[in-house]
Amino acid sequence: MSYRRGWIAVFLFSLAMINYMDRIALSIAAKPIAEEFHLTSVGMGYLFSSFIWSYALFLIPVGLLIDKYGVKRVGGLGIFIWSLATALTGAASSFASLLTARLVMGAGESVSNPVGAKVIREWVPSTERGTITAIFNSGSYAGPAICSVVLAALVAAFGWRMSFVIAGAIGFVWLVAWYFFYDKPEKVKWLAEGERKHIVATRATSSTGNGSTTAYGLKKLLKTPTLWGLAIAQGCNVYTQYLFLTWLPSYLQEVRHLTIAKSGLFTAIPYAAAVVLCIVIGKLSDQYLKNGSGAASGKRRNVIALTMLIASCILLIPFADNIALLVLIFSLTLAGIASTTSLNFSLLNDMLPSSGDVGRATAFVVVGGNIFGLLAPIVTGYVITATQSYNWAFAIAGGLLVTGAIVILSMTRNPMIAPKQLVDEVLAPHAA
Repeated sequence: MSYRRGWIAVFLFSLAMINYMDRIALSIAAKPIAEEFHLTSVGMGYLFSSFIWSYALFLIPVGLLIDKYGVKRVGGLGIFIWSLATALTGAASSFASLLTARLVMGAGESVSNPVGAKVIREWVPSTERGTITAIFNSGSYAGPAICSVVLAALVAAFGWRMSFVIAGAIGFVWLVAWYFFYDKPEKVKWLAEGERKHIVATRATSSTGNGSTTAYGLKKLLKTPTLWGLAIAQGCNVYTQYLFLTWLPSYLQEVRHLTIAKSGLFTAIPYAAAVVLCIVIGKLSDQYLKNGSGAASGKRRNVIALTMLIASCILLIPFADNIALLVLIFSLTLAGIASTTSLNFSLLNDMLPSSGDVGRATAFVVVGGNIFGLLAPIVTGYVITATQSYNWAFAIAGGLLVTGAIVILSMTRNPMIAPKQLVDEVLAPHAA
């Protein structure tokens, strides 16, 4: 059988990669921007966090729009907005215009995760879901890996403004390919008929009833602890992701005394390692479920707890006395949080009864993550100012990761709609 659906993995990987290239661009250029606009650590913390404010605000409305109008139109509009905003960041002449560009970028980027989850639900057999979600999420780490080296060189050579123009332009290239080649598997002409039938027949996990496309609605899903558990665990995980995304280059430059170019290199290595390890762990999680009772069992939560504990090795950073050991800890932490994010979205799809709810449920989980995420840059800025050290910032992140592991094991043990409720809702129209 052909495997042309692999191109969907390429689309998703590159979407996440571009998304996070645009996010980390500010962190790479933080030092010259702070000098030009006379910003303190606290001021930079608010600027780092700013795009998450609009990102979190628009997530649930965007999730509803995706469920209603589909991923092609809504996703395309989102990447157009965020790419334009990224490019225009390079033209900022004041702190206010810089902040505005970041807010608009965050609003556009709110499409990314709901689009990814919906595409995976429509295109990917349930037994491949962990792997493809891992590929999608690993793009979030490939972006910073590439950006840390390339944009650091651009900032050093041409100044920070040109780096944003180039980062924004890459998004428009992706957008052209998206409009020409993407659609649902039932509609695209480039998919072999045998593969099309295989996708449609195997993309549901039957024991939770999620072959259904009838939406239950967010209000009903919110009555189940599983959705809340996923959102809280996502928050505990994303806090560390944004701590690294926003403050890691500054930490390397200020505490480890590396140049912008060298800090870019030592930021890139852990992110690149996370890409590989995330995909490997995603594949292993699919294999784990094949050897057990399948995706619908919810057993993927056990792997998530393990990856969060791996990520909690961030607690060891203050004790690392050389760069090699520091890079190893960074790599394990980033691999753990990358895998947790991808597996969390896979578990959401495993436990969600209807594909009609994927956009809104994913948006809710991502909102949960980003409530924590928007705090990370700000809290870190205050911690650095108060203690003149990054150590407590790493301790807070590690504590949250351990908490998230406990939450995912205790709160995600049942499908979001109980099987009895599913049966009653299916039989009710016939009984009437």
